[in-house]
Amino acid sequence: MKKITRLLFLAVAFMFTAFSMAQSTVSGTIMDAEMNAPLPGANIVEKGTTNGVSSDFDGNFTITTQSTSGEVVISFVGYGKVTMSFNGNTNLGKVTLSPDNTLEEVVIIGSGVIDLAEDRKTPVAVSTIRAAEIQEKAGNWDLPEVLKSTPSVQNIKAGGFGDGQMFLRGFDQTNTAFLLNGQPINGMEDGKMYWSNWSGVMDVANAIQVQRGLGASKLAISSVGGTVNIVTKTIDNKPGGFVQQMVGNDNYIKSTAYFSTGVGEKGWSFSGLLGHWQGDGYVDYTKGQGQTYFFSVGYQPNEKHSLNFLLTGAPQWHVAAGSGSIGSFLDSERGRRNNSWYSEGVNSPNNVAPGIYPGGRNIYHKPVANLSWDWTINEKSELSTVLYGSMGRGAFASSKISDGSGYVRGSYNNHNWYGLVTNYNNKLNDNLEFNIGADIRSYNGIHFRGINEFVGSQTSLDRSSSYSGSYTITETYGGIDPWGMLFNPNTEHNQRLDRDYEEVITYYGVFGQLEYSKDKFSAFFQGALSNQDHQREEFFFTQNPGQSEKSEKVSNIGYNLKVGAAYELSDMHKVFVNAGYYSRQPFHDDLFLNTRNSNDLINPEVDNQEITGLEAGYQFNGGRAISANLNVYHTIWDNRTLLSNNGEDQDTPAFEGYQTQGVKQVHSGIELEVMTRPFENLSLNGFLSLGDWKHEGTATKRTFDNNGNEIGTATEINIDGFNVGGAAQVTAGINGSFEFCKNTSIDGAWNWYNDMHSTGDPEQAKISLPSYDTVDAGFSYKMEVGKKGTSSVQFRLNVNNVFDEVYLESVNGTLQASANPEENYKGVNKKNTGRFGYGRTWNTSIRFNF
Repeated sequence: MKKITRLLFLAVAFMFTAFSMAQSTVSGTIMDAEMNAPLPGANIVEKGTTNGVSSDFDGNFTITTQSTSGEVVISFVGYGKVTMSFNGNTNLGKVTLSPDNTLEEVVIIGSGVIDLAEDRKTPVAVSTIRAAEIQEKAGNWDLPEVLKSTPSVQNIKAGGFGDGQMFLRGFDQTNTAFLLNGQPINGMEDGKMYWSNWSGVMDVANAIQVQRGLGASKLAISSVGGTVNIVTKTIDNKPGGFVQQMVGNDNYIKSTAYFSTGVGEKGWSFSGLLGHWQGDGYVDYTKGQGQTYFFSVGYQPNEKHSLNFLLTGAPQWHVAAGSGSIGSFLDSERGRRNNSWYSEGVNSPNNVAPGIYPGGRNIYHKPVANLSWDWTINEKSELSTVLYGSMGRGAFASSKISDGSGYVRGSYNNHNWYGLVTNYNNKLNDNLEFNIGADIRSYNGIHFRGINEFVGSQTSLDRSSSYSGSYTITETYGGIDPWGMLFNPNTEHNQRLDRDYEEVITYYGVFGQLEYSKDKFSAFFQGALSNQDHQREEFFFTQNPGQSEKSEKVSNIGYNLKVGAAYELSDMHKVFVNAGYYSRQPFHDDLFLNTRNSNDLINPEVDNQEITGLEAGYQFNGGRAISANLNVYHTIWDNRTLLSNNGEDQDTPAFEGYQTQGVKQVHSGIELEVMTRPFENLSLNGFLSLGDWKHEGTATKRTFDNNGNEIGTATEINIDGFNVGGAAQVTAGINGSFEFCKNTSIDGAWNWYNDMHSTGDPEQAKISLPSYDTVDAGFSYKMEVGKKGTSSVQFRLNVNNVFDEVYLESVNGTLQASANPEENYKGVNKKNTGRFGYGRTWNTSIRFNF
């Protein structure tokens, strides 16, 4: 009996020893990559088993595995999974998890010229929107709508598709630099952004970063309000794609398909996207439709070289919405949906519906192509270069019809735009890093009027000009199709009317940055020097028939200097301060008496704008639970030029244009942004922006008639103390998301706008507008399908302005409130021109990811 007992005991001991020998202990600490803080509650599972544990409050974990070697999968809701190998007892050390679609997970080609804030240790005031949020919340909106829940940003929708504007720290789009993969996309002539031309950018965006104020950009550009970096898809590490169908209010439909091969064994990768959208528009008779296309070819011959060719475009047309007096909206049966430009019965052979040209129809196609090359020279140095080009064609078309006959006139604005951006980076030692680069651009703007189509019985039009003499226009170009605009442009000067000129703008600059970091201290210095040439060629209003006339070439030198430093007080606290000075060249449109029909330069000539910026910040990193950013800024924008008119048609004798030089604006403010994650499935964020934006001193105002002739003499006007209009100086918001069960969440955002003022005559005090707030909401559901969840189906619902708030979005005018209350709306005279914001809108989509 004792022998049997001993045998059994030895057998059990042997089995236990054998089992113990087949196990291992794996330990480590899970960290949040963004906040560099412990991540409690993360899941650690031995791959191929159900054996798992969770990290403790300090992010630590220990798991006893069922085998001596293998892999553990580490995951957390809202973060990308990480797979780690083990062999025997293993301490993995610190394992960092990144939120889904962080920039670290985005493959960026040409990264050296895409100035993202996280590439520099010295901070700036910045907010980053990642692909997952863009995908969910963009819906049928343009980029500014997605950015409105970041500090000091306001979006004005303005009526038709793609006609919105974005304000950043009170500066409009002409004074915010927009970059697409490092390529500047603001208009070279006036700095403007037309979102209808970039309606497809949301479909291909991997991330969008808003750098407020001085920013981190090294390019030889001088942004006043800040810089918006749009990073698109290029190379995907893994094969896959998606198809998506979206519907929305007012018959909006959008279909999109994307596929990527991933990087093959030989280093090649291909990806492409096609999309189509159409809708009637929230405002009456603002129908629109367009396409999006994106094609990318990548090649990585070895670890040192990465190349990528990208082509993207968004051909579209949309009918514009006219603004009218506030009273005209209130008195209309359609209210804020009213389109004051709509004309009954305007028809043409190609029209899909009456009123297709109610007051104007934008028709544009501006494809962009770029070739990027990243070269890792050695461990310490690398070179990034982007060569790009854009061939834009399009027009603003309006009808000239009487008794059913006439023509549709297009005001064409075409361009040929080429550029090169290159940047060399060298790590001089462990503490010092050096950048130097070049930014070269060549822009040819082609502007004229032509016939899009004849209507009714009219088939020709007799015209005359000093360039071509008397001639007859018989040809039509482009029609109402943006593809027709691109492939059938009007290149004959004797088939144009009223306006025909071109300009050539060349820009070449160099830039550099030196950054020092040691222990808890970092500092940087940036500098840029550039030259900009302008020349205008007139074809219509000339002295000698058959000969064009060129203006004098104007050259302006510009430069900017930026310096900053940061100090890490502890793991949780960091402070920084940045300062900068820009000498920015005037826009092309600021240089000439009338850019539409005159080669004459303003006399005295327009000098460079002068921008001085000072900002400081504090960053608090409280781990996963809470983090916060506090920024203060003071920006002086001096010697700017304002262009305006009396609102009359440019072809009528009553038209007057105004140019005001020497305008000075001072923008100061405080921004607070708080991000919290009180529970694993709940995030709650908020912001508050307090601004004080005013004009200072005096300016010089000139007046011109519709032929570009100066009327009278220049006058000095007083603008001291007048508020800067257009955007709310005080904004606040709260947004959050809650995952109430696996892969199912709701989210919402409240935004408040206060201390708003009208735009208009710079020599008159602005009108104070009523404050307003809006609430947006969303619902998401994701269902995993296929083997091991390799595919998924996503459902998304967005509802904007949930409570159908009625609010004045913008006002252009200086008429003060009337003594008769019935002539006012919330304290604003109804005779002022304005526009109401959209009411409740919605969109919903279903997306299959594979």
